[in-house]
Amino acid sequence: MKDQNNNPHTKYPVPPFPKQDQEVPGTEGQMKPIADHGETSYKGSGKLEGKKAVITGGDSGIGRAVAIAFAREGADVLISYLADIEDHDAEETARYVRQSGRKAVLVKGDIREEVHCKEIIAKAVSELGGIDILVNNAAYQMARREISEIPTEEWLRSFDTNIHPMFYLSKAAEPHLKPGSSIINTTSVNAYSPTPLLLPYAATKGAIQNFTANLSQILLEAGKGIRVNAVAPGPIWTPLIPSTMPEPENFGKDTPMGRPGQPIEVAVAYVFLASDEASYISGATLPVTGGRITI
Repeated sequence: MKDQNNNPHTKYPVPPFPKQDQEVPGTEGQMKPIADHGETSYKGSGKLEGKKAVITGGDSGIGRAVAIAFAREGADVLISYLADIEDHDAEETARYVRQSGRKAVLVKGDIREEVHCKEIIAKAVSELGGIDILVNNAAYQMARREISEIPTEEWLRSFDTNIHPMFYLSKAAEPHLKPGSSIINTTSVNAYSPTPLLLPYAATKGAIQNFTANLSQILLEAGKGIRVNAVAPGPIWTPLIPSTMPEPENFGKDTPMGRPGQPIEVAVAYVFLASDEASYISGATLPVTGGRITI
């Protein structure tokens, strides 16, 4: 329950949370407490009226909150997600989008495959009528205490999931993005202050920082009028946490605010960067970290 005083320390649930464990990639319904994606709280004001958005990892967590916020701001949304276990979460996200009077398209499959990324973009063009916003959000992580514990497969999967699809999707989408369009990538506070438990994940997030800044320069210098930015979430309460992190009951306790962020608290950053209000912002990263420093 949100604190009516709006104190950032106590606005949302504060750890310790109940002990819990999930299989990767985790689902929303098993989380304790349930995360807030803005289902009841987010009110739109037409910032993205008539826009068409693609969101990877849109079934749950930050992706779900972004999909709900975009829809309530007037955008149609394509929701990309990975596997059958996420079907229920993806359908729930689509339901909220449709309740907002916007179109929702679901595309299931593995974005590690470039051919699938091309299919996502083609589906958005054919079923939404175009693309104005690409949100590269899907990610993979596993927590390991020692480098010797990290299987090579996990290292490769981290890069194959977290950074390579940003290239595939941005490359496929670019011909369809008109001036004023926006690409928004999800990096992390780990790009600035890496968590020792997340060596492969943190490395990919540093790569995303560079990819964002570099692609922004390429597109602007070519006169494309396409802005490229990133959001750097801190510890956010999503299904990824109880399914990959040790002691999820204490997750976010070590932030200056003393709690993890909720997905809706991150979604507003994506809305801003996608909107015309951010027309002079490109190559930037907006931190949403609960007070963790990113300088």
